Amino acid sequence: MPKEDPAYSWSDLDPEVVTLKSQSALFAASVVLGSMVVVAAQQPPGGGRGAGPQGPPAGGRQGGGNPQATFPAQQRALPDPALIARGNGLYGVHCRLCHGSDLRGGEAGGPNLLRSQLALNDQDGELIGPVIAQGLQNPGQPSMPAIPLPPEDQRAVAAYIHSVHATMRGQGSPPSGPPVELNILVGDAKAGEAYFKTNCSSCHSPTGDLQGIATRFPDPVQLQNAWVAGGGGRGRGAGSARRQTTVIVTPQNGQKVEGRLDRIDDFMVILTTPEGVQRSFSRSGEVPIVQVRDPMERHRRMLADYTDNDIHNVTAYLVTLK
Repeated sequence: MPKEDPAYSWSDLDPEVVTLKSQSALFAASVVLGSMVVVAAQQPPGGGRGAGPQGPPAGGRQGGGNPQATFPAQQRALPDPALIARGNGLYGVHCRLCHGSDLRGGEAGGPNLLRSQLALNDQDGELIGPVIAQGLQNPGQPSMPAIPLPPEDQRAVAAYIHSVHATMRGQGSPPSGPPVELNILVGDAKAGEAYFKTNCSSCHSPTGDLQGIATRFPDPVQLQNAWVAGGGGRGRGAGSARRQTTVIVTPQNGQKVEGRLDRIDDFMVILTTPEGVQRSFSRSGEVPIVQVRDPMERHRRMLADYTDNDIHNVTAYLVTLK
């Protein structure tokens, strides 16, 4: 039906068409009204272009927060800085051991407060306060004892936790700031040397492959990771910087073939000879005889035996090998 033809009117249309168009019009109107309600709800109370500046929030809160932040915990208005500073001191005395200096969990096994739903949903100590006052029992986790703090101190601790939340790059992320430097040199170098002589000296030497290892790995964390994983040494012989798993295959004719192990399973063994030629051998039971030499095998076995003290002590010894 041409729109420009004035001869047609709503009364000339089929009743079912009229009903459909009426429903469409009502739906469109409801969408518009709903949008107006949402926009109105987003306006500040008493808002409007002519409205004057709003007063501070009730309860003495100073506002702040970041309305553009991604997570609600970062949008929350912060209390007076003096209350935050007071909470910082109280947190350091009563909470730091369990929850850590950066709220990500401490030595006593407390949960990460940057991810805690209770801490993130707390507004003004109404959730954190009762936990401080009454403690918390979590089956299978370390229990939190009750801490006898008055309500204002509880609120101060909550305010400090909120202030750290406000500095997070994202929910659960650590606050911005300089990276935390771990001091892992807490072991006994003499005990580490004794352990080395008993368990490591058959393959490694402080005057051979490990000479100058502390210079090659000046960061103690990297040094510890290297030796625990079985790296860091230069090998006993020249050119053995990269230790490879080798294999010797002895077929029925007795001619041994040796090289780098490429693959082995119950049915086949594949190796590459020193000349660069790849050879493959079918296996049937004990034929051919296969001897595998994996220089990292003992390191892998020892991983299950190391104690924390063993690792710290050996690291403390190895950092002396400049």
